[in-house]
Amino acid sequence: MTESDLSSSARTVQAALDALGLPCQVVELSKSTRTSQEAASAIGTTVAQIVKTLVFKGRQSGQAVLVLASGVNRVSEERLMALTGELIDKANADFVREATGFVIGGVPPLGHSQPLRTWIDEDLLQFNEVWAAAGTPHAVFCLDPHDLIRMTGGQIAAIKA
Repeated sequence: MTESDLSSSARTVQAALDALGLPCQVVELSKSTRTSQEAASAIGTTVAQIVKTLVFKGRQSGQAVLVLASGVNRVSEERLMALTGELIDKANADFVREATGFVIGGVPPLGHSQPLRTWIDEDLLQFNEVWAAAGTPHAVFCLDPHDLIRMTGGQIAAIKA
C-alpha cells in the first residue's frame, strides 16, 4: 500500500511519522482496529502490545490529556489526576475530535491538531514492538515503544489501575 492509497487521516499520521524521520509505515486493514482486542486480532499480536489511546479532559483547565496505555491495562484515573494535578473526566467523542483531529477508535499518538499533555504507560516499554492507531478505526502502524516518548514528548508513568 502506497501513501497515496491511504485515507486522508491515515496520510496525516504517515506524514507526521515521516516528518520525525521514523521508519514506520501506516497500513489500513479491512478488519476493524477500533478496540484493543479487535486490533490485536486483525494484526495477529497480543492485546498487551496494542497502544490504547485514551483522551481525558481536565476539569479546571479544560485541556485534553492523552494517555497511551497497554491494551490490557485499565488506566487509574486517580493516578492520572495526581500526575495532571487536576480532576479529570473521560472526554466525549466531540471533544476527542476537536482536541486531536481524529475519531475515537483511530486516535494516533501523534499528528494531533494541537499539542497534548501526554502520559505513556510504563508497561509498553517491555516490548520490542507495539502497534498504534493511525487516524482511522482501520489504520495502524508498528513502532518501537521508546519512540512514543520522542513522537509525543510524553512522560513515562505508572498509570495502571
